[in-house]
Amino acid sequence: MMEIPEIEKATTAEIKHFQEEKLKVLLSYLNENSKYYQNLFNTHKINIAEIQTLEDLARIPISTKEHLQEFNDDFFCVPKNEIVDFVTTSGTLGEPVTVGLTDKDLDRLAYNEAISFACAGVGKDDILQLTTTIDRRFMAGLAYFLGARKLKAGIIRVGAGIPELQWDTIKKFKPTYLIVVPSFLLKLVEYAAKNNIDINASGIKGAICIGEALREQDFSLNTLGKKIKEAWDIELYSTYASTEMSTAFTECSEQQGGHQHPELIISEILDDAGNKVPDGQEGELVITTLGVEAMPLLRFRTGDIVIAHTAKCNCGRNTTRLGPLVGRKKQMIKYKGTTIYPPAMDNLLNDFSEVASHVIEIYKNTIGTDEILIKIAVKTPSEELLVKIKDRFRSKLRVSPKIEVCDSKEIQKLSMGKLGRKPVGVIDKRNQ
Repeated sequence: MMEIPEIEKATTAEIKHFQEEKLKVLLSYLNENSKYYQNLFNTHKINIAEIQTLEDLARIPISTKEHLQEFNDDFFCVPKNEIVDFVTTSGTLGEPVTVGLTDKDLDRLAYNEAISFACAGVGKDDILQLTTTIDRRFMAGLAYFLGARKLKAGIIRVGAGIPELQWDTIKKFKPTYLIVVPSFLLKLVEYAAKNNIDINASGIKGAICIGEALREQDFSLNTLGKKIKEAWDIELYSTYASTEMSTAFTECSEQQGGHQHPELIISEILDDAGNKVPDGQEGELVITTLGVEAMPLLRFRTGDIVIAHTAKCNCGRNTTRLGPLVGRKKQMIKYKGTTIYPPAMDNLLNDFSEVASHVIEIYKNTIGTDEILIKIAVKTPSEELLVKIKDRFRSKLRVSPKIEVCDSKEIQKLSMGKLGRKPVGVIDKRNQ
């Protein structure tokens, strides 16, 4: 098992000092090499020598995804011939952004994923089965491969979908962990039941879960997590990351939030006015990357609403942990006086085994207020089921959105992202 990096066991004061020294190096590097940040520092008359502490970061304006889209090339700090891997963001909330990685950045990506896997208990004797794509300019798939290689664990690149091939691979190669979108685990469970496969004799110990929430904010399993655990007695580990940050926050054995790696990233949780929120309150995650060569980011607004937890973890790490994603700021819905995020609706729909798949559409009505249309594919449609779903929405979320029953092929088509790398659960038409 890979050892916990010493800095992750250090005191809060030691971690803060360590990050402040790394921040000074980053500021100097950006000032020398980044056209975007050179302009930012000049425009706002920022003397980087005066930025000495993490608190001083507040003097620097925040950068956004819109800045990345508009000035993409200006963020690069190295010439194009030093980029060895080109990836793009998923484009979930706008046009995809190009991110380049140098050889050094790929080493950093491998280190990040190796310590993240180790955080979830993966060791060199384990074999991971990758059920997500490694192509289509997708950073995560490559990160998983590089991380397993650095950890000296085995990895099988099966790719997305096809339960039959996944089970054939499990039986043939005996992997111990799956890297998987959680809802796909239910498809594997369903296939196993139909084909008399004893899933609890498969040798799978755990799943590194991406893209969907498994837990409530108190870290208890949500409906999706409970459904998986009831059918398959494996450990479930959540992981949160994004292409822009090239860093993952992964759960440890305690499963109490994803651990920050202080040697790789600085995180701030801010309110709408850009002020730090009190501990335990939700806010937007703003990140500063450390050790990135090609495209480092300083005070980058992720658009993700999270809650940070700072108490020392029983696993021995003393690092900040991020709770489950509350929602994306841009996908916040003001619906008939209630503020709601799509993950809450996903979790509620997972209560209904009759709902095979769904997609949430958000749009503006004729008077300019938000409307929600949930398209569902069900095994046996009935008016009684629709009434039950609407009643559950009213009692749990205090809203009653429109619900439309659709063919499963239509839902599948709607949920394919622009690059076809991962399913899209929300279609936001408000700014179209």
